[in-house]
Amino acid sequence: MTTRIAIFGLGEAGSLIARDLVSAGADVHAFDPAGVSTPRGVHRHATASEAVVGASVIMAVTAAADAQIAIAQAWDRLRRGALYADLSTAPASLKQDLNDSATMRGLAFADVALMAPVPGSGLATPALASGSGAHRYAELVNGFGGAVEVVSEKAGDAATRKLLRSVFVKGLTGVLIETLRAADAAGEGTWLRDHLAGVVTSADGALLDRLLSGTPAHAKRRAEEMEHAATLLRQLGVEPSITEVIARMLHDTDTSSMPVWIPSPSES
Repeated sequence: MTTRIAIFGLGEAGSLIARDLVSAGADVHAFDPAGVSTPRGVHRHATASEAVVGASVIMAVTAAADAQIAIAQAWDRLRRGALYADLSTAPASLKQDLNDSATMRGLAFADVALMAPVPGSGLATPALASGSGAHRYAELVNGFGGAVEVVSEKAGDAATRKLLRSVFVKGLTGVLIETLRAADAAGEGTWLRDHLAGVVTSADGALLDRLLSGTPAHAKRRAEEMEHAATLLRQLGVEPSITEVIARMLHDTDTSSMPVWIPSPSES
C-alpha cells in the first residue's frame, strides 16, 4: 500500500524532500501558505487540515518559530497513531514540548535534525532522529532512500547534537569571515585563503588534540596574542568582534574550565 505523507513547508528543504518522496513512490500531500512553487507530483492543499487527511506521517519542514503553529494547525484532522516528525532547527526544550503535545493526542513524535545542507542531497541528507517515533521515522525514510540515524527515544537529543555541532560549524564560519575581511584589508586575502585551505585539508584528530591540550598551560600567552590581533584588526578598519571574545575566553581559561575530556598536554 502506498504511504501517504503530509509535508508542512515547501521551501528549499521541504520542496526537495517532497520531490524525492514522490520519486520514491510516496503519496505526498503538502501545505505552505507562502507563494512557493509546488514540486511535480505533490498534491498541494489550501489548508493544513486538508493536507493531513489520511496521512500516516506528517513532516514539518518549517522554521523553529513556526514549529508550534505547524503542529497545532491540523489537530482536528490528524489521525490517532500517526507519526509527526519535526525537522526544524530548534532547542531541545521546544522539541520536548512538541513531543508532549503529540503524545497527548495519541501521535508518535520524531525530533529530526538535518546534519547537512539539503540542496544536492534531498531526502538522502544525513539526519539524526530521536523521540518515541524515531525508529519508525528512520525505517520509513531510509526505505525511501534516506540516511537517518536514530540517536535515542528521547525527543530533543537529536536537536541537541545538531546545535552543539552548530556552535563549531557556524562559529568557524564567523571566524573565517572576520579573518578574511581583515586579510582583504591588509592585502593578504589570497595568501591567507590558500593558507587556511591547507590547514583545513590537513586537519585531523591530532590537530584537535593539540589545540585542546596546549590551552590550559598557554592560555595567557594565547590571550595576549589575540589581543594583539584585535589591535591589528582595528588598525585595518575591521571590527574584531569574535577576536575580542576569544581573547577574553582564553584569559578566563584554566584546567578547571576545560572540557572534561582533553588529551595529554602538548603545545600546538
